[in-house]
Amino acid sequence: MLCEPAASSEYTAMRTIRSFVLRQGRISKAQSRAYRELLPKYGVPYSEGALNLDRLFGRNAPKILEIGFGMGESSAVIAQANPQHDYLGIEVHTPGVGSLLNKIEAARITNFRVIQHDATEVVRNMIPPASLYGIHIFFPDPWPKRRHHKRRLIQPDLVALLCERLKTGGYLHLATDWKDYAEHILSVLGSEPQLANTARDYAQLPKYRPLTKFEQRGLRLGHPVWHIVFTKL
Repeated sequence: MLCEPAASSEYTAMRTIRSFVLRQGRISKAQSRAYRELLPKYGVPYSEGALNLDRLFGRNAPKILEIGFGMGESSAVIAQANPQHDYLGIEVHTPGVGSLLNKIEAARITNFRVIQHDATEVVRNMIPPASLYGIHIFFPDPWPKRRHHKRRLIQPDLVALLCERLKTGGYLHLATDWKDYAEHILSVLGSEPQLANTARDYAQLPKYRPLTKFEQRGLRLGHPVWHIVFTKL
């Protein structure tokens, strides 16, 4: 990693606690075919060397990282609607990777690449410092039981690492439909000296992000979504 300091003992310890459980679930024939045929085209193999993001996308454009894109419903829409930006998505679950690959191919989206690996390791080893215009983390696993809170993705050490990967003025956008997790995220980001909140507490839904079918159903049932948007100082 270029100019990266050695990991602290606290950060090394944190990395031994996974923020996800690898439940692959059922994968459809279409997802399986996309995974097999399209991952070589749009995928980026994990490595411990820093990526040259401009070379990866073949141009100099603002780069946005998405951690945990799920089935890729909003990811594809955002990338297609913002061709001036390049998007790199990280997801561990194969059905979701296959689903997004299908969407990318069907819509002829050229500004999205996919890495299937643990997000913390990707950010630490593959993303150069001060290289990102934005980071999206939508609906990370809330791990609602108190004894599982240590598994939550949003922790101070990871947030500090993400800040190192952001350019000055870059943004970090998180969303969750769990109030307790929203409060946790707001507290962690608010305690990071490299970040400033763009709102008094929670932000309005940014115009670039569409509501997914899951979110629309939740809102109809009275389940709000909290958006937290901070910028790097």
